[in-house]
This record gives sequence, C-alpha cells and structure tokens, in this order.
Amino acid sequence: MNAFGLIQIGIILLCTSTTSCPQCNHLPLQQRKVVKNSMQLLDKMGEKFPRQCLREKMFFRFPKQVLKPRQKETVKVAIEEIFQHIFYIFSKNLTLAAWDKTALGQFQNGLYQQIEQLEACVIKKQTRYFWSKEANRLKLKKYFKEIDCFLKDKQYSLCSWEISRAEMRRCLQLVDKVVRKLNN
Repeated sequence: MNAFGLIQIGIILLCTSTTSCPQCNHLPLQQRKVVKNSMQLLDKMGEKFPRQCLREKMFFRFPKQVLKPRQKETVKVAIEEIFQHIFYIFSKNLTLAAWDKTALGQFQNGLYQQIEQLEACVIKKQTRYFWSKEANRLKLKKYFKEIDCFLKDKQYSLCSWEISRAEMRRCLQLVDKVVRKLNN
C-alpha cells in the first residue's frame, strides 16, 4: 500500500473515531462540487437525447421524501446510498451505450470517491441516525430497482441507457438542491 492509501485510511479512522472531522465538516461543499461535476460528466458522456428514444420515454418516480429528513446525518446517509445505487447502475453492461469512455470513467471514479468519503463521515453516527424511517430506504431501493429492471427489460439498449442517463441527471439535480440547503 502506498503512502496516499495509508493517509486515507488514517483519515477514515480519525473521522470514524471522533465526532469532529475536518474532511467531514466540508463535506456538503465537496458534495456540491461532486454533484455538479457528475452532472457535467453525464452531459459530456453522450450527445443530446436521441430523437428515436422519445417514444420509449419512461417516467421513474424518485422518492423525494428520502431527502427531507430532519437531521443532516440522515441526509448524508441517504445521499451515500443514492451514490452507491448510481455507481452500481453505471458499472454494468454498458456495451450498447455509445458514450465517451473517458467521461464515463471520470463519472464512475468521482462517485466512488464520494461514496468512500461519505462512508467515512457517517459510519460512527450511522448507528444513531440510521435512516429514521426504514420505509424511506426501501422506497429508494425500489426506485433504483425499477431503473435496473427497465435496463434489463430493454436488454441494455442504447435508448434504455439514454433514458437512464437522463433520469440520473434529474436525480443528481435533486441531490444538489438538498446539498445547497445543507450549506446554509
């Protein structure tokens, strides 16, 4: 393991063993940058939405209540889970997606790094604030399962990926709105 890896492990251990972590204190600002960058990369990955895909348009209902809990830590846990689901979806069977591979790789790497940071910041508090309502967690899981099933049903076609990419952008816009509120 290199020195950078050891430093990251040290920060994670420090963050999870104390209630005050400099990396975690700036997390909402970092999340905002990551979300904005992710939306830009989603745009950069592909062209405009293909006209031939308009007839296949699908509406997925994002469970907005998962981003409206009363405690900031619960919101961080929800955002971490959202990033994990997005990462999972964009890590499989992308062969028919005609996207810029560099932008896709940067998108995946950014999500992965943010997931690690969020895990480090919420792990200790997670037992205290762990999803005030399990029902919200299940709704979020159902939302992403619908997208995953849609992709499978359409055999990971170009249009199914484009529809999913547009939906992930909309999802990230909702996360961005919440993160802006956390900064205030």
